[in-house]
Amino acid sequence: MIRFEDLLHPTPSGLYCPPGDFYIDPVVPVDRAVVTHGHADHARSGHGTVLATPQTLAIMGERYGVDFTGLRQSLAYGETVSHHGVSITLYPAGHVLGSAQALIEWKGLRMVVSGDYKRRRDPTCAAFEPVPCDVFISEATFGLPVFVHPPDSEEIGRLVHSLEQFPERAHLVGAYALGKAQRVIRLLREAGWKRPVYVHGALERLNRLYEAEGVALGPILPATGLKANALGGEVVVAPPSATQDRWARRFADPVLAFASGWMGVRARARQRGVELPLVLSDHADWPELIATFTELKPEEVWITHGREEGLLRWAALNDQKARALRLVGYDEDDLEQDLTVPASEEVVTPQSGPG
Repeated sequence: MIRFEDLLHPTPSGLYCPPGDFYIDPVVPVDRAVVTHGHADHARSGHGTVLATPQTLAIMGERYGVDFTGLRQSLAYGETVSHHGVSITLYPAGHVLGSAQALIEWKGLRMVVSGDYKRRRDPTCAAFEPVPCDVFISEATFGLPVFVHPPDSEEIGRLVHSLEQFPERAHLVGAYALGKAQRVIRLLREAGWKRPVYVHGALERLNRLYEAEGVALGPILPATGLKANALGGEVVVAPPSATQDRWARRFADPVLAFASGWMGVRARARQRGVELPLVLSDHADWPELIATFTELKPEEVWITHGREEGLLRWAALNDQKARALRLVGYDEDDLEQDLTVPASEEVVTPQSGPG
């Protein structure tokens, strides 16, 4: 009798497929890798062959250079390739541009590796697509009932309201370079913001890549060569680290905002000195995780990198077989990682303005 572990099982190098002789999102260089998306904790350089979506391969090329792997193997959503009798099909994960779930099939077994995912609409990437399977391997970044993310439109609405309320102040938004920055800009456009958005130089190449993939960001200007007290009433988007260094001192009495699912935890917002926390996550919150398990009804759920205990408890109460894989090495390039956040920590109540 074939066991699920015969098709996929965790190793120190990452999730391994013995019959296909490949790894999924390996944490060290390997001969053959399937990469679910371009964040650096999942997409590392140095592999012999990388199979991924065309967008993920392009992102890896931007981040690591054209020689990031010996051979690129591009696979569009819905296409299937076979390697040593194991079929691989990629489906949208809704996480960032090019992010994919990997369906692995062998001798009648169907196992889906989600990578990182979310279920809500994102104007910058393809929406998550449920894939029937025997085993669903899920992240658990926000795997506690306390994590219920508000609607994106409400959070961007708070940013727009603050711009109206404090027109003399620059609004400096910390947003991770891959996925979050572009999403913030697109959501601003959808909220009616037509003025240029100023960006840190670290975002420029990925912004161009998103534009080339059909994600219209509107007028973008570099936030460079500015005099002191610049850009009052304007939006500046930068990597979170840049908001804490000398680069940020040039702006007019900046309102410091930060776009992250962790901004739902009051202590994290205070720790970073964030005046306007924006709860915008590229990961599924608790209701999205539970809705996914309920919709798919797999024979087993395997839970990786995150808060496994809450989801394991839910599974036990709802007759869903589940186990924790306890994979290591996944710390989220966008820092929405497995940090120690007790369920009892205060959760931010969204406000209408900075503070």
